[in-house]
Amino acid sequence: MNAKRVLILAATTGYQTRSFGEAASKLGVELVFGLDRCRGLDDPWGDHSLAVRFYDDPRSVEAIVSAAADGPVAGIIALGDRPTELAGRAAIALGLPFHSPEAARISRNKLETRRAMCAAGLTVPAFLSADIDDDAVALASRVPYPCVVKPLGLSGSRGVIRADDAAAFASAFNRIRHILRSPDVTAMKDPALSQILIEGFIPGMEFAVEGLMHNGAFDVLAIFDKPDPLDGPFFEETMYVTPSEGDPSSQQRMVDAITAAAVAIGLSHGSVHAECRVNRAGVFVLEVAARPIGGLCARALRFVRAGADLMSFEELLLRHALGEDVRACRREPCAAGVMMIPIPRAGVYRGVAGVDQACGIAGVDEVIITAKADQHLVPLPEGASYLGFIIARAGRPGLVVDALRSAHGRLRFDIDRELPLASRQR
Repeated sequence: MNAKRVLILAATTGYQTRSFGEAASKLGVELVFGLDRCRGLDDPWGDHSLAVRFYDDPRSVEAIVSAAADGPVAGIIALGDRPTELAGRAAIALGLPFHSPEAARISRNKLETRRAMCAAGLTVPAFLSADIDDDAVALASRVPYPCVVKPLGLSGSRGVIRADDAAAFASAFNRIRHILRSPDVTAMKDPALSQILIEGFIPGMEFAVEGLMHNGAFDVLAIFDKPDPLDGPFFEETMYVTPSEGDPSSQQRMVDAITAAAVAIGLSHGSVHAECRVNRAGVFVLEVAARPIGGLCARALRFVRAGADLMSFEELLLRHALGEDVRACRREPCAAGVMMIPIPRAGVYRGVAGVDQACGIAGVDEVIITAKADQHLVPLPEGASYLGFIIARAGRPGLVVDALRSAHGRLRFDIDRELPLASRQR
């Protein structure tokens, strides 16, 4: 009997594909990867992946349907924001359940998300949008302060900057304009990246919620606390720790708000990764993405069900994509967390010391360095990556936080500062 096939749409730079390969081997599932790689080369990595373009859905859907003729595809998973709309179109062509293309499009556009939630009567901050060519000084008199300025279509806090006055706003706006005109961003060919969202700053604690939409119903998999304050001027996320130590009523209000936001956007079937802030005014949903948690953060999530072995997050997603009802699965009973190791300064990465010492900290499961030797490092808000990930588990969330901080303190990164361009040209 042939193995069931699952299509995974992802960027070539994604970290999660290997983890899905391990989960697929355990389940006896065949994976078909659709990656945004070069079409001009004939299977350059020998992995038989499909070459797709997230800005060219019609041709990409044709390639996916053609590949499905060689063997039916039983499920679809999208990793990252950009593949979600293509995943929705491919699902329609293949007759599979997934979020609709329109819902996926709205979920990855911060302005459209705000409009959908506002129309549904949800709590949202004051907001307006601007074109990247607009005059920043003229705009400065129209915005609320403090405010947060952000691109519509980038993720991972890239280009997100707080401004407390007109001068800071103009500086932030011009800085984001420069990011949006960088070659790697313009190569995305996303119309949303010609606009900038400006919204009132939301004080309070920030949380992440991981879940699944199952035929229109939202099921929570994990609620993460973010122990480090995220008050700006930049919003680099460092730690996610679960279970949340927030009071049960606050957690339920978060779930209710995210469920309402997902419905307002139109999400229906598949992964959901949401972010929200909570203060006295209520729950402010920041985003509801039609995809799972990114990077290697997913390694902090493992699940159990009666009479079965511990399963990875990737295995859970594969089972869900294949039509299995996984709502009886629950996160493992211990506390867990991940640190996304921040880039401390721009420069050229040479190496790291102290990994063995970090791995020896009680509670630390893994220290994964993803930066490569001689890689040019760019911190937020311009950057779009981390140095690596630390995964920890312990009896309670506070011990997880301690383990992550202690492990990070053992790492010593060697980063050469780059000479200014004028000096390099002498």
